[in-house]
Amino acid sequence: MGHRKYSAPRRGSMAFRPRARAKSLEARVRNWAQSTESKPFLGAFAGFKVGMLNVVTVDDRDRTPNFGKQLANPSTILSTPPLTIMGIRGYRVDYYGRHALFDVISQDTLREKKKKTQSGSLEEAISKAEDRLNNVSSVAVLVSVSPKDARLSQKKPYTFEIELTGSNTKQNFDYAKSILGKKIKVSDIFRTGQSIDVAAITRGKGVEGPITRFGVKRKQHKSRKSVRAVGTLGPISPAVVMFTVPRQGQRGFHQRTEYNKRILVIGNTSEEGFDINRKGGFNHFGALNGDFIVVRGSIPGVPKRLVKLRMPIRQKNTKVLEPKIVEVVAK
Repeated sequence: MGHRKYSAPRRGSMAFRPRARAKSLEARVRNWAQSTESKPFLGAFAGFKVGMLNVVTVDDRDRTPNFGKQLANPSTILSTPPLTIMGIRGYRVDYYGRHALFDVISQDTLREKKKKTQSGSLEEAISKAEDRLNNVSSVAVLVSVSPKDARLSQKKPYTFEIELTGSNTKQNFDYAKSILGKKIKVSDIFRTGQSIDVAAITRGKGVEGPITRFGVKRKQHKSRKSVRAVGTLGPISPAVVMFTVPRQGQRGFHQRTEYNKRILVIGNTSEEGFDINRKGGFNHFGALNGDFIVVRGSIPGVPKRLVKLRMPIRQKNTKVLEPKIVEVVAK
């Protein structure tokens, strides 16, 4: 039983604490891309995960060994029905943080959702909001996306905020006013070849032990009665189990954000050349219909789960090159 003979680094990552279940199926975006341009635009979009496929492209990365050669890219396809702009929200920032200063809600969208309308007409609400623009530091729009538009069974739409990333507050408000009550497509915001950030809730795996959850090393079969348990929970005094000790608990169903995912395809199933559906539909999703995008690499979550797509906040390359696609192969 004595002291261990060799020293070693600690086992198990301290990242992503606490590893608890996400509070909602909808990922929360806390930071938005900052733009120096005065022209406003929406900072994010949303879609539903469909499945994976292979996209064969010609490598366009300069100074790489594979430049000009064909690459097979495992990619994820997302169904992206249009967003409905429901309202406008202005924020002010003071010593105590960020506070909503006004809300302008479209009456038509509220009647569709059967919610209580705002007091007064829409013109009066816009006029009051314009009087407060001097105190506003950022402008966001309230949007909704309906799973029904992606042919999913869920009836209740997802509603969330998207911040406008223009540098001029007045222009941001005017742009939000011009799109209020309208539908925005994914092709109006993103371009083929650009990078985006994705935020989603990962696949839940239930309760796991410390070996699977933290990568703790298995003990020797002769050392103790247990093999897959932690060697020690801590000293005998003080008799406290530290939070750094790997323990069993929840694994999966966490919120995760992945950066700089490249868009390979933006299209619609009704267009020619975009027969992207598999025979019999995608597993656990079915047939894809309407607008979609294909993103290089994997995306957190299971099919049908909501994924938020944000303008990149850690963008590496400002130059956007449209990828040269050779073939799209459904898995």
